[in-house]
Amino acid sequence: MALFAVGLNHRTAPLDVREKVALPPDAHGRTLKSLVDNSVAAEAVLLSTCNRTEFYFRAESCDAVTQWLTTLASSRSLDVTPHLYTHTGDEAVRHAFRVAAGLDSMVLGEPQILGQVKQAVRVASESGTLGSQLDRLFQHTFAVAKEVRSDTAIGEQSISMAAASLRLANRLFGELTDTTLLLIGVGEMIELAATHFTAQSPKRIVVANRTLERGQVLAERFAAEAITLEDLQERFHEFDAIITSTASPLPIIGKGMVERALKKRRHRPIFMVDLAVPRDVEVEVAGLDDVYLYTLDQLATVVQEGVSARAEAVAEAEKIIDRRLVEFREWLAQRRTVPVIQSLRGKAEQYRQTELARAQKLLAKGEDPAKVLDALSQGLANKFLHHPMQALNAADESEREMLTRALDRLYPDTDPPSHA
Repeated sequence: MALFAVGLNHRTAPLDVREKVALPPDAHGRTLKSLVDNSVAAEAVLLSTCNRTEFYFRAESCDAVTQWLTTLASSRSLDVTPHLYTHTGDEAVRHAFRVAAGLDSMVLGEPQILGQVKQAVRVASESGTLGSQLDRLFQHTFAVAKEVRSDTAIGEQSISMAAASLRLANRLFGELTDTTLLLIGVGEMIELAATHFTAQSPKRIVVANRTLERGQVLAERFAAEAITLEDLQERFHEFDAIITSTASPLPIIGKGMVERALKKRRHRPIFMVDLAVPRDVEVEVAGLDDVYLYTLDQLATVVQEGVSARAEAVAEAEKIIDRRLVEFREWLAQRRTVPVIQSLRGKAEQYRQTELARAQKLLAKGEDPAKVLDALSQGLANKFLHHPMQALNAADESEREMLTRALDRLYPDTDPPSHA
């Protein structure tokens, strides 16, 4: 079996594709169990974020997982095949390292992805799909991410999605002291946005969430008001700047809602940032006059500022990944020899037991102990030499050379250490 990474991300698929294959958090465990229980994979981890949906797994081939993703997409009227990537063996390991270190992110060096990878591994562990090889892979992955973060400047001057959103808002409004801010959702992305936007002291801040209690927890941290999503229909026109990021499978802000709000606002502009995948805002909203709507992919050009200045840090990070990849490869190679070593030890134990039983019978008959020990040692030596000598005698010239080199390496001209 080999290690594979199969999926799509912001580099290979636009937002309208990514949102159709994004899996809600409550489906991750069920999906993993289905893949393993149906023998599609021996072990599996699923990483699904706003910018990627990808599986790490161990299997005979990647065909079944690729087919599963393709079927999921086709059920949603989408051909996902042109957007998929497949990494095998070393390249799958390298991909995992680069993802966790923030080198494969839309925001170069972003710290949030490591937490998302750790959560994906926890879900796999709780679902019973995290086997020993993937467990070891991701332990190496976490170590790589930590080393890259601490030993390079990869995260310096990193522009987060929240910071990019604030830059765009400032271009429209200038300072935000006269704006009313609406935050929809209570997840990590919204918390980051709240931190950046509230630093400019908006006139008023409101947090909208499906459950009022969770919204109030976040609202209290930023001296904001909490409302429910049901309140948006009546209050949407109050807000100048809107940041949304929920886990809703369907849009929660429709074109009609925004049109009514614009009419009440007498067409004063509305700034909107949709950080959700699938999107929270209907696509048609972008076509409305006086609406400035930005999605994740549109923010990409802003967050890429300064990337070239960190080229040296990227090169340093890649060197760390190369070194760690060799370490993991060596561990994997050692693991593959375990069955061979176990088989060899089994044969040795069988020989030992046979000769020991023969020696014990001779001693019970009163034979000379020195002669018995000599016969015991000769018997063991003959048994260990029998099959190698047979192989040498039956081999042709090229095989004999290969076997000779192997024997020279297996039995060098030095005495092995004593384990007595």
